[in-house]
Amino acid sequence: MSWPDVTVVDACVRRDGRGGSPTAVTDDDPAATDADRRAVAAAAGTSHAAFLGPERAPDGSRPVRFFTATAELSGCGHGTVAAQAVRLARTALDELKGRQHTGGRTFDTVAIRRSAGIEVWFDQGLVALRDPAPDEHTAIVAALGLTPDDPHPTDAPRIAAPGAPRMLIPVHDRSALLRVRPHLGSLTAACRRYGLLGCFVYVPPVGDRPGAARMFAPAIGVDEDVANANSTGCLAAHLLDTTGAQTVEIEVEQGDTLGRPSSVLASARRGPAGITTRVGGLAVVRGGH
Repeated sequence: MSWPDVTVVDACVRRDGRGGSPTAVTDDDPAATDADRRAVAAAAGTSHAAFLGPERAPDGSRPVRFFTATAELSGCGHGTVAAQAVRLARTALDELKGRQHTGGRTFDTVAIRRSAGIEVWFDQGLVALRDPAPDEHTAIVAALGLTPDDPHPTDAPRIAAPGAPRMLIPVHDRSALLRVRPHLGSLTAACRRYGLLGCFVYVPPVGDRPGAARMFAPAIGVDEDVANANSTGCLAAHLLDTTGAQTVEIEVEQGDTLGRPSSVLASARRGPAGITTRVGGLAVVRGGH
């Protein structure tokens, strides 16, 4: 089937408006099949597509579904940024607060017009953290092709799950990050074996300097992601958990190796139920496809 009015959004651009993760956004069609939805991202030349549901629940939330060329996702951070940016762009408002329903969870969103684009924030919710099992760690590190000098000297890998689990793997510096050359077949097999969305290889932020990261998720059809907002929220939760602070605010840069520089903001705080996070990014709505 054909999808009219597909809008392409550069989600999580840098502060100067450069780069970002191209994301297709369109209104969902109840007559479409999931195969139809999986085809939209490829047709639009993007890695992900967001589908805005037409109906509203009693709590005022609106469903949004996310697909890559191979699968539906239970959540998509930069896709949420793109979807909410389009919702605001369709109005004459300067700010739009809403509630989004994705993957069985309903959460608050806000989109605000800025001079460089539309800034979007969303509540990621609780992030569960655990240490990886030895065999899990060994398989993922081997698939990434890391050398003995690459791991970070004081930080350790964690499994973080705001829903779908992923492995956070710290490396020593940005040079080590650029050297990562994963064996995609082995990484796909390892992620599927251990039920992981993918792996987020990162250099932690230090002081006012942003962190840097690369996200590999070939098991869901994304060899390397331009911007993975949910994983940045997971990193904020991990840093909060290991430092003992009450709140953490970070910025993480991605996409340089792909020629699409991106930036994601995230904050984490402790609450009665555990660590919750909030994730944000700047979006530029390019228009229809």
